[in-house]
Amino acid sequence: MNDNKIISGFSKLSKEQKISLIASGSPNPLAVEKELKSFWNNDPVVQKLFDEFSENTLTNYYFPYGIAPNVLINGHMYMVPMVIEESSVIAAAAKSAKFWSDKGGFHSEVISTVKIGQVHFIWNGDFTVLQQKFPTLKKTLLERTSGITSNMESRGGGVIDMELVDMTHEIADYYQLRVKFDTRDSMGANFINSCLEEYAAGLRDYVDNSGLFAPGTLNVIMSILSNYTPECLVKTWVECDVTDFEGVDESLTAEEFVWKFEKAVNIANVDVYRATTHNKGIFNGIDSVALATGNDFRAIEACGHAYAARDGKYRSLTQVKIENGRFKYSLTLPISIGTVGGLTSLHPMAKFSLQLLHNPGATELMMIAATMGLANNFSAVKTLTTKGIQLGHMKMHLLNILNVYKATESEKASAVEFFKHHKVSHNLVASFIQSVRNGHPKN
Repeated sequence: MNDNKIISGFSKLSKEQKISLIASGSPNPLAVEKELKSFWNNDPVVQKLFDEFSENTLTNYYFPYGIAPNVLINGHMYMVPMVIEESSVIAAAAKSAKFWSDKGGFHSEVISTVKIGQVHFIWNGDFTVLQQKFPTLKKTLLERTSGITSNMESRGGGVIDMELVDMTHEIADYYQLRVKFDTRDSMGANFINSCLEEYAAGLRDYVDNSGLFAPGTLNVIMSILSNYTPECLVKTWVECDVTDFEGVDESLTAEEFVWKFEKAVNIANVDVYRATTHNKGIFNGIDSVALATGNDFRAIEACGHAYAARDGKYRSLTQVKIENGRFKYSLTLPISIGTVGGLTSLHPMAKFSLQLLHNPGATELMMIAATMGLANNFSAVKTLTTKGIQLGHMKMHLLNILNVYKATESEKASAVEFFKHHKVSHNLVASFIQSVRNGHPKN
């Protein structure tokens, strides 16, 4: 295959033809084809379902699916599914869950569930006239989407509010129709976008046919939901007596540990470099739940990071409070997540995940996802302020390194035993494997 040649009609090829074309650029096309096909699902019906999730699909790309047990949230115990390839994340979540399980567990509440959609437009006329007529226009627009919103309204959701927003301080003649939605248990992207496109069409019709505006007054730029949902908020927290941390580290008293922990969180609140890594650890937990349940982790992350910078500076998403001998650690952030629609009802493992979680609604899943974010973050900060992150992380990463060196099961067993007492590094693992293969295993 010529790398510089434009490929026409690739999407029209069969999957077999696509694979053959891709493999033809390899020194061993047959081996490439065999490798790609080895990840196909054995059930052709399931594989066809996977193929139709996206476009130009060749095969499946596997991620590990694990469980964090003993997650106590608001008095209910969960086995939480997590899909992630990073070593130590699930272990950290499970360890944190166990630590807090006898201290009241995690507490969580959904503060609000409002989502936002916008029609962006340029207005070249007298905006005050449109403002004056807006109550009538709003009624017309809502009636226009009654067929779309009726099912959502029957479930208690729908359109909450609609307003005109003047953005001319940012871009000349730029305005928005900003709409608030409640999409209940669905993430609601298709529902919101369908409504917005109808509102854009209705706005055009009104301007063109009302006789109040000159031709060319309105130019609709686009209609789209926003993944920034600062009013779709969940708060999760843990708390205990400071003395409950006695023995958490052999070199620190409970008070010393809490002091260090608080300073670490305060650093993440003022330093963007630390805040980014601090919040990344939160999304290790949240994203893995989103993936396991068939939700859009990219939208969730984009929203969370925007929220972290809502005052103009990127900060920690967590807050720590130590008062009257009590330690309280909390996470507040927006999470737009769903339990119906999209992959949640199509992907077999997403359906299984929701069943494992006792078929939660969207608000319950918001609390579960936020809990895993706080669980991972607590474990990370606890480890950073005591023994350091690499000791535990690299031990979890050991099997990955051994697989790089194609270690046998016997070699893996020997390595696991050896590295119970030694710090893991790529060089030391390579040296250990070489010594075993040379017949001189290290002690």
